[in-house]
Amino acid sequence: MLAETDVVIVGGGLAGLAAARRLHRAGVPWRLLEATGRLGGRVATDAVDGFLLDRGFQVLNTAYPRLGTLLDVDRLRLGWFTSGVLVRKGDRLARLVNPVREPAGAPGAALAGVGSLVDRLRLATLAAGCATLPVGRLLAAPETTTEAALRRAGLSAAIIEELIRPFLSGVLADRELETSSHVLAMVLRSFARGRIGLPTEGMAALPRAIADPLPADLIDLDTPVAEVAPGRVRTQAGDIRCRAVVVAVDPPAAATLLPTLPAVRSHAYTTYYHSAEEAPLDEPILLVDGDRREIVANTVVVSRAAPTYAPAGWHLVATSVVGPAAPPEPTIRRELARLYGRSTADWTHLTTVSIPDALPAAPPPQGRLRKPVAVGDGLFVAGDHRDSPSIQGALASGWRAAGAVLAELRAG
Repeated sequence: MLAETDVVIVGGGLAGLAAARRLHRAGVPWRLLEATGRLGGRVATDAVDGFLLDRGFQVLNTAYPRLGTLLDVDRLRLGWFTSGVLVRKGDRLARLVNPVREPAGAPGAALAGVGSLVDRLRLATLAAGCATLPVGRLLAAPETTTEAALRRAGLSAAIIEELIRPFLSGVLADRELETSSHVLAMVLRSFARGRIGLPTEGMAALPRAIADPLPADLIDLDTPVAEVAPGRVRTQAGDIRCRAVVVAVDPPAAATLLPTLPAVRSHAYTTYYHSAEEAPLDEPILLVDGDRREIVANTVVVSRAAPTYAPAGWHLVATSVVGPAAPPEPTIRRELARLYGRSTADWTHLTTVSIPDALPAAPPPQGRLRKPVAVGDGLFVAGDHRDSPSIQGALASGWRAAGAVLAELRAG
């Protein structure tokens, strides 16, 4: 049976939902097709024995510009992480915090044994520049890899290896720091300007909140798309005739539906979840490995930020590893005992979440982080592989793709 609408959106992740919101706001008829039984794409949460386990450790940054367009962030009732990191070096933990967010911790950060004082001042200068300079100026700067940009800023190998590489590898899923310096600038800007938190009901609350204003009868779940073509989308239930198609799926699926798209390499990311009756830290702060063992990217007591992530009397620890070769859980448990400085023998391994295509790689050149969304003949593409590899990139690309659709429909 042949149905009709103006725009078909393929994919119900953040990019597809953002596109639907903009089209709906403009009064343009649309329909969203999602292959699975839920919305959200890579942003999902599973409830297991009273614990909330996100599909990989994810956080929400309040500085993402597109968030305010799509939802009231206060509605998510975020629990906050400390704006800083702990660094394990030998038998001690060094605490470094954002002096704007945590002014009381600034003197201690200046004396922390990670890199030199000059290093820490240069890192603060770099972050402050990213936070205060206009975005256009940041994206007009000469583009290099992240590692080259850090060295160009005068940072020593010590602070890069002990602090920045483990921290950024968890953010970018890129231990080699081959990501574009323009992406780095946006990451530093968001961390300097925003707060980092988790929704009370898990990260799945984010796509639910974005989708909430949309009519449920325009969203078809469990509806895989077999083919897209100019003016037509083919599903098992039949074809849908339309004026435009927005393909908002992950890079491999997008390349299948739109073969002219260039291949996009992805980074793998694995999160190990453990429960513990006694929290190994009293603070909701990210812990990274400054001893350069390069096994764990970061670990955090999630329930210190959002107590709802664990049942009463328990705590939830999330530990992230970058790369396709995820170590066995006993190896991770031994590393956690070293990092936290206490036994993990009585911890329970809840699950391990491995995501082969967690984030699209973004090596230079990325330019102004806005790849074309119009493919031609009424076909469009959205996803964080078209902008920055992040929640912000997914939302921004969906919003931008919908804007391109509206412009084409009005011109036609």
